[in-house]
Amino acid sequence: MNSLLKLSLLIYIVLIFLSCNSQDKKDAADFFLKANVALKQNNYTEAIRLYDEAIDKNPEFPDAFLNKGIALMKTGKISDAREVLTEAIRLDPALVQANLVRAESALRLGDFNAAAEDLNKISKEYADSSKYFLAHGNLMEATSRTSEALADFDKAILLDTKNVEAYVNRGAVYYKLHSFPLAKKDFESAIKLNPAQPEALNNLGLIATNNKAWNEAIFYFDRILNSNPADPLALNNKGYVLIQTNALQEAKKLIERALDAQPDNGYALRNLGLYFQKNNEPDKALNEMNKAIELAEPVELLYGYTGRLYLIKNNKAKACETWKKGVVLKDSIAIEELAKNCR
Repeated sequence: MNSLLKLSLLIYIVLIFLSCNSQDKKDAADFFLKANVALKQNNYTEAIRLYDEAIDKNPEFPDAFLNKGIALMKTGKISDAREVLTEAIRLDPALVQANLVRAESALRLGDFNAAAEDLNKISKEYADSSKYFLAHGNLMEATSRTSEALADFDKAILLDTKNVEAYVNRGAVYYKLHSFPLAKKDFESAIKLNPAQPEALNNLGLIATNNKAWNEAIFYFDRILNSNPADPLALNNKGYVLIQTNALQEAKKLIERALDAQPDNGYALRNLGLYFQKNNEPDKALNEMNKAIELAEPVELLYGYTGRLYLIKNNKAKACETWKKGVVLKDSIAIEELAKNCR
């Protein structure tokens, strides 16, 4: 074969390769755009499938990895999302949005050091970003730096007065601090922007519950359940209100549905215990309360209620022992009952 023919064949092969490579990238871009539409429509499963198609056509497509990571986060596959986002960053270290989303994934996985590392890397690029200060505020709250969390949420809202999640999360901090008027104001701001925002509606229901405004509380919980009849928090919290208003059988049904969805929900176990107590079944009540205690998670008034059950069963020593533990956890019923019954 002469050298001219060899050169012609080589050029032909290179042109075919470039043509195939160019077509793959075009196909990848088409899949990517279709996936973005599915993502915007909250069709996360389809979006993930289409991003996979894009990545299959072009394995070095950092934006496809980023958006796939976002879709995985939306479906609760946080560990998978983190791996995909790490690949996006490997392909394009300048893709700082991937660091922001990966920080959120690390936060949800409880890896606070990794979250802090990602956020520190992009702090200059995101100096005027409401989303950044929201994520940083979430990190501060998760690491018990409450005043810094509030400052971050303030900044997030200042930068974007329509940042619904910032209102919800700042309100949650105020709620934890028992600054209920400030919390209520933030939750109301959130539902003005998004009338179906479940966390804000749930917390407004809890504030009404604390005020013993039972009808108002049910109004908020029903707004959640109208959109999502299986929402376990709303089911349980409405169940608690129904116990207080002596609608016991309906309360039991709702709490049991909450426990079907979340068997280790300490509040639902406590509330089922309250149902049995109101139904004059103290042994069953104690059983549920102790299940909640065994979870070793904070459940408001749990030790106060449990101590009362021991007192009903004439076990004053155990009641006082339980209330003493509750006092350490600042359980208001435990504090009151210990002072009244245990000298």
